[in-house]
Amino acid sequence: MDHYDSQQTNDYMQPEEDWDRDLLLDPAWEKQQRKTFTAWCNSHLRKAGTQIENIEEDFRDGLKLMLLLEVISGERLAKPERGKMRVHKISNVNKALDFIASKGVKLVSIGAEEIVDGNVKMTLGMIWTIILRFAIQDISVEETSAKEGLLLWCQRKTAPYKNVNIQNFHISWKDGLGFCALIHRHRPELIDYGKLRKDDPLTNLNTAFDVAEKYLDIPKMLDAEDIVGTARPDEKAIMTYVSSFYHAFSGAQKAETAANRICKVLAVNQENEQLMEDYEKLASDLLEWIRRTIPWLENRVPENTMHAMQQKLEDFRDYRRLHKPPKVQEKCQLEINFNTLQTKLRLSNRPAFMPSEGRMVSDINNAWGCLEQAEKGYEEWLLNEIRRLERLDHLAEKFRQKASIHEAWTDGKEAMLRQKDYETATLSEIKALLKKHEAFESDLAAHQDRVEQIAAIAQELNELDYYDSPSVNARCQKICDQWDNLGALTQKRREALERTEKLLETIDQLYLEYAKRAAPFNNWMEGAMEDLQDTFIVHTIEEIQGLTTAHEQFKATLPDADKERLAILGIHNEVSKIVQTYHVNMAGTNPYTTITPQEINGKWDHVRQLVPRRDQALTEEHARQQHNERLRKQFGAQANVIGPWIQTKMEEIGRISIEMHGTLEDQLSHLRQYEKSIVNYKPKIDQLEGDHQLIQEALIFDNKHTNYTMEHIRVGWEQLLTTIARTINEVENQILTRDAKGISQEQMNEFRASFNHFDRDHSGTLGPEEFKACLISLGYDIGNDPQGEAEFARIMSIVDPNRLGVVTFQAFIDFMSRETADTDTADQVMASFKILAGDKNYITVDELRRELPPDQAEYCIARMAPYNGPDSVPGALDYMSFSTALYGESDL
Repeated sequence: MDHYDSQQTNDYMQPEEDWDRDLLLDPAWEKQQRKTFTAWCNSHLRKAGTQIENIEEDFRDGLKLMLLLEVISGERLAKPERGKMRVHKISNVNKALDFIASKGVKLVSIGAEEIVDGNVKMTLGMIWTIILRFAIQDISVEETSAKEGLLLWCQRKTAPYKNVNIQNFHISWKDGLGFCALIHRHRPELIDYGKLRKDDPLTNLNTAFDVAEKYLDIPKMLDAEDIVGTARPDEKAIMTYVSSFYHAFSGAQKAETAANRICKVLAVNQENEQLMEDYEKLASDLLEWIRRTIPWLENRVPENTMHAMQQKLEDFRDYRRLHKPPKVQEKCQLEINFNTLQTKLRLSNRPAFMPSEGRMVSDINNAWGCLEQAEKGYEEWLLNEIRRLERLDHLAEKFRQKASIHEAWTDGKEAMLRQKDYETATLSEIKALLKKHEAFESDLAAHQDRVEQIAAIAQELNELDYYDSPSVNARCQKICDQWDNLGALTQKRREALERTEKLLETIDQLYLEYAKRAAPFNNWMEGAMEDLQDTFIVHTIEEIQGLTTAHEQFKATLPDADKERLAILGIHNEVSKIVQTYHVNMAGTNPYTTITPQEINGKWDHVRQLVPRRDQALTEEHARQQHNERLRKQFGAQANVIGPWIQTKMEEIGRISIEMHGTLEDQLSHLRQYEKSIVNYKPKIDQLEGDHQLIQEALIFDNKHTNYTMEHIRVGWEQLLTTIARTINEVENQILTRDAKGISQEQMNEFRASFNHFDRDHSGTLGPEEFKACLISLGYDIGNDPQGEAEFARIMSIVDPNRLGVVTFQAFIDFMSRETADTDTADQVMASFKILAGDKNYITVDELRRELPPDQAEYCIARMAPYNGPDSVPGALDYMSFSTALYGESDL
């Protein structure tokens, strides 16, 4: 033993001096120590991600030895040498031995050279010294320590178990029942102790070792056969193994003690914590609602139809009318609850309440601001989308009309252009065909503008993201392809006719003239019909008046058009006369055009019918715009009254909050009357909301009669309600502080006068410099030296615990009341306890019920429930227990 144990361990391991040092060389003991010490070292080295295999070889370079000491001590050793030479290894081992010596252990006969040389005896001795110092020395049970303490702990824990008699750390453990008893005492569910037999040590030992390794994180340090097959197991191996059980189970005891201590502390602050939980829940619910609502407001997925977008607008109105107002009230109530909680904490000399991260009042205000910003953007998006869909519907209808007219015109044109009738025609027929083709080209050129318009409308529909763009694009592409094909066919036919023209020279000029004049006149009539049937969208009287003026100008051109029609019909009549007179074989048709006089007359009659319909449509739209203008004026008149009224009320509330007329109760009464008058104004707001809804249903998007929008009125109204509620809450807190601290009305007036004097910007708060000047004016000696700055920093930490950079009037009077009010101190209350207790130095429950009012007596009894009074008087409290119950351990 003395070969490698330290001097310090000799103090509490004295009985081992009698052991025969030669026993250390016993192979059985050496095997047990090797296995146990290796397992013990690995149980700590695995925390650093490593292990050892051979105890005398793996510690020779000193690296893992230093790492082991760092893990079990929790301290950093000197930086090790990384070289492979013997001198580097000796240096590392010396650093480890020096660290062991620094812990008060005197090493005897153990040198770095023996460890580096792999001396088994010295290595085992060094590890045993480390185990004694770090795993056994600190064990203390009933004023005994180290080996005696560990032995006493084992005896106490195994005393109730039969066939277990722990007297030492060798033969008392051979049957394995001692290990099983320790496990069963602390974790009875792991071992069925009643089934164990003393005459079956191998089963007992294997059961204990397997359970400890599996459920207690204690590695297997010995084999059952090694213990049973040895007359006297190695004491060091057994002590090392048992100490692991001690440390595994002692942690649970400490955790239980700490839990009991925490329960006592939690009982003292239960009421304020409930208030804090209520705030956190209300704040969490409100933030969650905002979090769920903002994505809905930020959803900008457009609908394909006007009906769907109008339904979205109606849903948004329901949100404004039904869902948001209760949340506005919850937000206001949350701020009131927060201010009340802070006041109660200040009055009970408790630290200010700091909500969890992301749930401060400022966080809620920021989230609310984001909500309102998203709300504003959502409404603007809805209105823009409605305008866009309205524009898209108009363009789509216009596209369909123009496309239908063009397709009707092109119907049969390709077949006509592919005809080869000129091959068998006479000279006059060829001339006629050529002129007819020229007329067709003129007609084709006239239709070029319509094709371009169709393409432009399709392009605009694509740019505006029209939902049916694929079908529009397909139809437009078909028209363009057909138009290109018509152009190619027209050019090809012209070339063929021109080749034939050299042979055929006769032409009927009269038919040609008719065709040339009939074609543009026909186009003009078709364009006129399109314009007269075209839909229109206007938003102001000026726009409808412009359309009416253009329509009147069109009607003024009708007489000239009628003259042109009669002239064209006169040409046709002349052709008929020539054919009849000269017997021209024209087959009764004009070879240059397909436009007949009947067609011209029919279209002309249709134009004349469309003119009065257009007159009626313009008249109806003019009436509708006049109605919209009345709605604008009606809304503007009310908004121009309500907007300034809200601003005036905001300014009046600001003046009331800083004036000093009458008592705080008078100010509170005045503010509540003011609040009532504001709430009574709500019907006018609702009336304005109704007018605003009529404006939106009429799709009116601007109003030149007022600068106020409904959004401005809503925000102003919500701010007015929040401001009056917050101001009332501040006065209520001032009354609560005044009554709690015993401040007179004159003192309150003086505090308010001083506060208002230095509140230069009338914001209701003081900056640090303004607050410092106010304190100096009240007689505080706060200099510009470091001592004065430190004192002022201390005062600022009281009045501005959240470090917002401003001091409210409530915080100001709380601080002044703390400096001036005459309140009962804890010493005075405890002095009152001594008067009630008298000579017996305790108070019974019956005495409390007799001396105190019923509600206060029951509150005091409930607070005293966790504490014990004198053993001789059940249900009573002595001086120390009473003080702890009322003020808590931290205040004693």
